[in-house]
Amino acid sequence: MRRPELGEMNAFLTVAERRSFAKAAVQLGISRSRLSETIRALEDKLSVRLLNRTTRSVAPTAVGEG
Repeated sequence: MRRPELGEMNAFLTVAERRSFAKAAVQLGISRSRLSETIRALEDKLSVRLLNRTTRSVAPTAVGEG
């Protein structure tokens, strides 16, 4: 397992705090698709799901909270 990079962790924290990919993307100054790819890559690296996503909401999983 590779260690997460600072940018990936910052992206995750921003999404978790804002509870929105769109709002986090604006805050970070990147596209929603790039942000989604970053979070997906981080989850793949860690082999764990960090965020529960629905069409209307985003919330950290129990692992994402810890």
